[in-house]
Amino acid sequence: MNMIKQASIFGSLVVLSVVIMIGCGKRVESPQKASVKEAENKVLSEQQEKGYDLPIEESEKQEAQSECIEVMELISDIYAKADKGKASNVVIGEKTLLEMRAKVKQTGQPVITSVIYSGMGNYGKMESFLSDCQEGKSGTITIYKIHSDGGLGREKYIFNGKDLFVLSASAGWDGKGGSVLFYLSYTRIKEWSYTKKGWFCYQLCVPEAPEVTEMVDGSRMIRVRPMKKRHRELSKKCVLGLGYQGNNLLCSNWDADHMKKLDFNGMYDCLYEMKYGKKFEVKVYGDGIPRSEFESLIMEYLPVTPEELRRYAVYDEKKGEYAWERLGCSNYDLTYFGISIPEVTKIRENKDGTTTLTVEAVCEMVVGEEAVVTHELTVRFYEDGDFQYLSNKILGNGKKDIPDYHYRVEKR
Repeated sequence: MNMIKQASIFGSLVVLSVVIMIGCGKRVESPQKASVKEAENKVLSEQQEKGYDLPIEESEKQEAQSECIEVMELISDIYAKADKGKASNVVIGEKTLLEMRAKVKQTGQPVITSVIYSGMGNYGKMESFLSDCQEGKSGTITIYKIHSDGGLGREKYIFNGKDLFVLSASAGWDGKGGSVLFYLSYTRIKEWSYTKKGWFCYQLCVPEAPEVTEMVDGSRMIRVRPMKKRHRELSKKCVLGLGYQGNNLLCSNWDADHMKKLDFNGMYDCLYEMKYGKKFEVKVYGDGIPRSEFESLIMEYLPVTPEELRRYAVYDEKKGEYAWERLGCSNYDLTYFGISIPEVTKIRENKDGTTTLTVEAVCEMVVGEEAVVTHELTVRFYEDGDFQYLSNKILGNGKKDIPDYHYRVEKR
């Protein structure tokens, strides 16, 4: 019996010794392990708080890469046959980009292109996802974008019931017919909205001062719901060629009796490209446009007389030429409003046979606004398909959001 007790006591001592050793081991190693773990948690916490350059799980990396390569293979034949020009920066034609979009659309995933006004394929899935997010339902969706060089963008949006994140990937061609993944990033979306007009607008978390000395643009806008067909057609026909930079036809108040402040010299090359469907021939005209050609084109698009043009525009009577300068940093002020895209949102047929287009300036950069300014542009359409601008009116207090206009050619 004593032997049993001794054995029992010995066994207990062994167990106790092991426990003590383990305990001592923990006390010796824990400060270092705790320190490393604490540092890792601190870095992760800081990253999560900042919201950008977030860590990406290996499974997500592999999924992004494999899906990008898979979709690139789908459009590889179209890309191979596309006219890529001779420039180092490849730019694919709109027709080819839309063909690529149609191909990717077959996957069932939402897809967009860099073609203005082109809309999103399979947009219903994106709308459903955003609707679920608004109701607090977690989920994911992936959309693809065909870039102007024929490359591919992949955006996977992840909603956890509270925060929305985006895993962005970009893939391109390696010059040998193969594809390569350029980058991956995982970012939290600071704020977002889905507008009645069908725009998904959001602000990414980005580096801010004092971490960076220059502003980083975190604004993003994606048109989800396509434009109405007629709105898209008239946007291309009447306003896209003008825009809000280099001329002031769409960003000032004017009518047939108040045209003095229009920049006729600045709008000439825009109207030239609209009429002839090709770039303005700079080498042919140099810095002066013959009177007959200038007046003929301007009067086709605007209700103005030759006498008025010679008074309002910069005109050299001795040479019989209207001055012209290429749009550049010396004769325009770069503003976010200037790079906005005009978009027709309403069409009103008037009793006098004219048509009034409600146009909104969509600014995708920095401000991320679907209607920086709203204006009404009245035009008259003719049976042959031509048209003439009759007036433009900035609505509400929109004038305060339009920077002072810098005339292309200053009067001396």
